[in-house]
Amino acid sequence: MSRSDFSAAKRVVVKIGSSLLTDGGRGLNAPAIAGWVSQMAALRQLGVDVVLVSSGSVAEGMSRLKLKSRPDTLHELQAAASVGQMGLVRRFEDEFQTHDLLAAQVLLTHDDLSDRQRYLNARSTLLTLLGFGVVPVINENDAIATEEIRFGDNDTLGALVANLVEADLLILLTDQLGLFDANPSLNPDAKLISSLQVNDTLLDEVAGGSISGLGRGGMFTKVRAARLAARSGAATVIVSGKIENVIPAVFRGEELGTYLIPNIAPLAARKQWLAGQLQLKGSVTLDEGAVNILQSAGKSLLAVGVKSVQGSFRRGDLVSCLDTQGNEIARGLINYGAEDAMKIAGKSSSEFTALLGYADDEELIHRDNLVLV
Repeated sequence: MSRSDFSAAKRVVVKIGSSLLTDGGRGLNAPAIAGWVSQMAALRQLGVDVVLVSSGSVAEGMSRLKLKSRPDTLHELQAAASVGQMGLVRRFEDEFQTHDLLAAQVLLTHDDLSDRQRYLNARSTLLTLLGFGVVPVINENDAIATEEIRFGDNDTLGALVANLVEADLLILLTDQLGLFDANPSLNPDAKLISSLQVNDTLLDEVAGGSISGLGRGGMFTKVRAARLAARSGAATVIVSGKIENVIPAVFRGEELGTYLIPNIAPLAARKQWLAGQLQLKGSVTLDEGAVNILQSAGKSLLAVGVKSVQGSFRRGDLVSCLDTQGNEIARGLINYGAEDAMKIAGKSSSEFTALLGYADDEELIHRDNLVLV
């Protein structure tokens, strides 16, 4: 897909970062929000579905509570999010109404997308809202999310939402012009990367952390988000939200920001869901033969190819499949709990009954529940 193809997009996800929304932490930037909403309204007038993923609840809460730095404790963060979410949603609702558009608040945690039934329910709700012409405004449910169920950043949430609604384009608005080949804050000769294949290893070298300190994201999280979004075929553009009319300009295919090209073959819907799950319960280390079979033949994982088992997990939990160097090559839903998986590691399925007293599945992870990463 080239930039010129963006204008054919039928569904766009826009993610706006905390630093932009809160003018560097000084409170909601009302004029800027009005501008972005106007730009999204312009896409709606073209018949394009728009989903907004909004950061900023914690930063706005910090401003309202007059906190000088981001809280360290979870309960203080949740309190700030609760206060900030009120102002954030009201501001977006008021702005969308000026364009005769309805907005809907949708708050999500990782648990909402890690359970397959809840994932499908969230998808149905969002698609129904889009069918009504409503603009969903999505944020992580920071007021109740614990570290165990947190997405970690709204870039990742934006990518998972792009998968969820099968968006064509993910626009990540940030306070930087895009992704540079070096840190522009430290190197005045750093050059903006106009486009790059989403799985190019150069991205891992140049992506850094959060500069503003207000959000949990940085260029690293944006690269990870682009790779997640690519699993459903979505293109990703990382671009400054301070550029005038940036959203329609990106949609028209103008050379702005960094375009991360989705050169990964789109996955089937169920495997998109598996790839997007971030809460791993354990891991299994595979021998070289099992690694080759998974990567080249698309087969199920058999216990005979497992060298060791790590973690505490139950049947149906998500586990990571590692090579002997510790690199993750796949992840999937395992058919045996950790204790039993340890007993059958390296064994043939014909030995399961003797080792366990029962035999449920021949595969440790069935290929339908396994995705390469």
